[in-house]
Amino acid sequence: MKPLAERLRPKTLDDYLGQTHIIGENAPLRKIIESGNMHSCVFWGPPGVGKTTLALIIANTLKRPFQVLSAINAGVKDIREAIQKAEKERFFNAPNPILFIDEIHRFSKSQQDALLGAVEKGTIILIGATTENPSFEVIPALLSRSQLYVLQPHSKQELITLVNHAIETDEFFKDLNIEVKEYETLLKFSSGDARKLLNCLELIIQSQDQKQKIKIDNEIVQKSIQQNIVKYDKLGEMHYDVISAFIKSIRGSDPNAAVYYLARMIEGGEDPLFICRRMIIAASEDIGLANPNALLLANNCFQAVHKIGMPEARIVMSQTAIYLAISAKSNAAYVAINNAQAIVRETGNLSIPLHLRNAPTKLMKELGYGDGYKYAHNFKKDQIDHGYLPDEIRDQTIYSPSDNPTENRMNKK
Repeated sequence: MKPLAERLRPKTLDDYLGQTHIIGENAPLRKIIESGNMHSCVFWGPPGVGKTTLALIIANTLKRPFQVLSAINAGVKDIREAIQKAEKERFFNAPNPILFIDEIHRFSKSQQDALLGAVEKGTIILIGATTENPSFEVIPALLSRSQLYVLQPHSKQELITLVNHAIETDEFFKDLNIEVKEYETLLKFSSGDARKLLNCLELIIQSQDQKQKIKIDNEIVQKSIQQNIVKYDKLGEMHYDVISAFIKSIRGSDPNAAVYYLARMIEGGEDPLFICRRMIIAASEDIGLANPNALLLANNCFQAVHKIGMPEARIVMSQTAIYLAISAKSNAAYVAINNAQAIVRETGNLSIPLHLRNAPTKLMKELGYGDGYKYAHNFKKDQIDHGYLPDEIRDQTIYSPSDNPTENRMNKK
């Protein structure tokens, strides 16, 4: 049996939920679809707002061949094969096929470059879907040849309407006695994702006795999800728990656990660049000055993963995760900036000591700006105790080095 979300997938624009700003009556994309002159485009929006569904509706409405690639597991070879197939289908003035690429932001530059020629020639109509800002993740040459459409998150009322529609029209649920008394927890677990919402709803209904009246309220939803947490994990609910465990394993210097949770995220389809961004943060927050090279490696990991894409990128991420886990740890920089911000919020804009002020004009010099400043490089070891903090906090300690070889050497110096 198909999942509920698949059974209820809309087939026409009139059945489509939301996004009236682009496909409502007289909206720009709807006009283009109805004219039959479709162009390459990129759909940008959060998960579960209907990017894939809209691409399918466009293909069905225009009666065009439809090919699908997922950027999670497709490579340059798959792209070339899809383009070759599209070229073979263009006999006898047949309409241009639509190539839909889900999560196009995960494609490396070389993978996106492979699409350019076919898009320019009109061999394919490209529809890319992304949850990330395309101006950062889609190469300019490809983005300039595509129209960008921003899909908005579903409103609370739209999601409630979807729940009621599912109960009233689904072939398996419409004959059951189902009453939804409360929606809040159901909507909370779905996080605005329509696909996840329907999967949740199906899970909850299936967990109850379908021969009796099925009541859905906040307590029942909470209980059903907790009892089926492994099954629900596939819907993405554990997204934040797994990334939390990953970071805490790095912080706790456990490379085995770090790589395990990394694998959990990769197998679950997590965005590799999201993982890389978290490792960059960990490199500063948890390792910091104990091993400054950690930040360099984490940043290079992000760049490498962005360039080469999956599946090879997983090797780079594994190397980086292990390195971060086995590095010496220090949160001194993290604590220091927190301390400094707390002092600023408490004391406001304290007066800058006169000898540290810039003096670009004669008047400023006459007022004492810069007077008495001592150039540190003129002194032994390029250091001088000169009173750099404002007078009111000059005795405050903001940065306290952690006990590790690197910071100990710095502190001694």
